[in-house]
Amino acid sequence: MSAATAPLLKTPLHGLHLELGARMVPFAGYSMPVQYPAGLMAEHHHTRSAAGLFDVSHMGQLRLVGPDAAAAFETLMPVDVIDLPVGKQRYGLLLNGEGGIIDDLMFVNRGSDLFVIVNGACKAGDIAHIQARIGARCEVIPMPERALLALQGPQAAQALSRLLTHIEKLVFMTGGHFTWEGADLFITRSGYTGEDGFEISVPDSHAEGLARTLLAQPEVQPVGLGARNSLRLEAGLCLYGNDIDTGTTPVEAGLTWALQKVRRAGGAREGGYPGAAKVMAQLQDAAGALTRKRVGLVALERIPVREHTELQDAAGRRVGEVTSGLLGPSIDRPVAMGYVDAAQAAPGTRLNALVRGKPVPMEVSPMPFVPNRYYRG
Repeated sequence: MSAATAPLLKTPLHGLHLELGARMVPFAGYSMPVQYPAGLMAEHHHTRSAAGLFDVSHMGQLRLVGPDAAAAFETLMPVDVIDLPVGKQRYGLLLNGEGGIIDDLMFVNRGSDLFVIVNGACKAGDIAHIQARIGARCEVIPMPERALLALQGPQAAQALSRLLTHIEKLVFMTGGHFTWEGADLFITRSGYTGEDGFEISVPDSHAEGLARTLLAQPEVQPVGLGARNSLRLEAGLCLYGNDIDTGTTPVEAGLTWALQKVRRAGGAREGGYPGAAKVMAQLQDAAGALTRKRVGLVALERIPVREHTELQDAAGRRVGEVTSGLLGPSIDRPVAMGYVDAAQAAPGTRLNALVRGKPVPMEVSPMPFVPNRYYRG
């Protein structure tokens, strides 16, 4: 049976989504809620002002176990795994031999293991990739028995603290173990919206009960994939498969902030990962190795510019393509991100997007489009 004809998988919250009136769509092989009756705009604004609850159980969760796990995992990525302190979380990038991004992920040093969260559409391939390359050096243990919830927004901590004591001790990109109704939760203070918030790994058996308890808090409303997309785009965050893929390197994608000095040229553990030569050359822009860059774009007319839209310079030459775009609900302006020739990537550069054959003026803009509000203590 092909992936196209395979029945859609359901998360442990599927029944709850239907009860709440969600419109369900296929996503990463799952039946997922794209929006609830309140609608995308209301869900987006509620997350920015209070707290939104997202079902992200389609994501992949796994553990890497063994004394060599950190060193082994570091051979797959251009990031520092070995020196990550216990309790800290970091953003990572699995690369192929050409420096292209197989997936982006989050990982936490839990002391006893590395806890890894990968994208839903990539999880089977990611787990196979990791197992094939470092399975001899550490145990690679998928965790399909656990769901994942994201509680995001400026009032997320207020709501969650009624259920769990000491949750306020977590700061951005840290994690810890908590117990709720006898279930072991692992919670990180992180997310995909640009807001303060938490991602909660919970046993399937307790996922619906936890979701219902969170939704009973006055600050919390359910939020679907539609608003998740608009929130992450305003925050300048990449969507795998749109803004980054196996044909994109971390340098082209503007993700060099994720490459610590220890892994760069001259660092104590430089290179040693797939595609290192290409990534290093682009970092130093040796002989013009970096030919294109991911940029933010703001439309100067009120016309949303969608993915795959061609970008041209003033002379009508093709210089790039939009990879994500929509009307940003928080700023009430059309925003986008895309790839342009390196010479066209400076903020303030004027370009035209071809929308139904007509040029829409756009300006290269810094990201995020909406300031991030992560809680750093």
